[in-house]
Amino acid sequence: MLKRLALALIAALATTLPAAAQPPVWVVRDQDSTIVLFGSVHMLPPGLNWRPQALDTAIQSADDLWFELPLDAADSQAASQIAAARGVLPAGERLSDRLSPKGRRRLARIARSMNLSMDALDRMRPWLAEVTLGVAQLARGGANGSDGVERTLNQAAPATAQRRAFETAEQQIAFFADAPEKEQVASLEDTLREMEQDPDEYAKLVKAWMAGDVKALERQGLKPMRRASPVLYQRLVTERNARWADAIAARLRGSGETVVVVGAAHLIGKDGVPAMLRRRGIAVEGP
Repeated sequence: MLKRLALALIAALATTLPAAAQPPVWVVRDQDSTIVLFGSVHMLPPGLNWRPQALDTAIQSADDLWFELPLDAADSQAASQIAAARGVLPAGERLSDRLSPKGRRRLARIARSMNLSMDALDRMRPWLAEVTLGVAQLARGGANGSDGVERTLNQAAPATAQRRAFETAEQQIAFFADAPEKEQVASLEDTLREMEQDPDEYAKLVKAWMAGDVKALERQGLKPMRRASPVLYQRLVTERNARWADAIAARLRGSGETVVVVGAAHLIGKDGVPAMLRRRGIAVEGP
């Protein structure tokens, strides 16, 4: 799920990280194909020097560039419309009534601290409230999608590189919206707890990503989700990774130069795409 941050700390990352630090890159290749896998942080503050040379080189020669979702304006607008349609509770129902007493108090405090409308949040289903809170806190500290990995690399890639996507906006939203409400609530409650008790968690996650520390990324980015909601972890991580590994294996049977950019959490750990490819007997260079 969306990880939380101490926003002031993120801005300091560019000056506190060692010069040699780089996010990790994985490479899959055979006689006529090379596929570079890079883990994204979807929203970043400006000023971070995060692009490894190996990634820049791969981008410039890419025949195709794969993202989780299409990046064009029409798809972004469609995603907003679908989220609004699927993320609102029936008339007369409230999100607060689905939370524990502690969760209700935390939601109210966080909404006040971020100048968010509690009435608006109360009309949202748990999954949309969690996404809204996470994005609002990122934006409050200056992080934005324009400085995120996907849009930066999309702009850097040559116009001749074909843009492709593993999922549609409708599919991705359904992974959240169709999850059992009990699991959505558990995840939201965990997010609210982390936002209050560990407000610098996202800063730690970004710092681990910048340093290429995959063990820290797994500890900070995946273990909380596995603990709070194993069902959501299965839906949002394991099952999607398996489908993406299928697509990458199929692409490897062709030829050419490919760059794959997906959320960093999808590339690490035993359920990550590289691990799944290795279990199929496909050699993967990288951590």
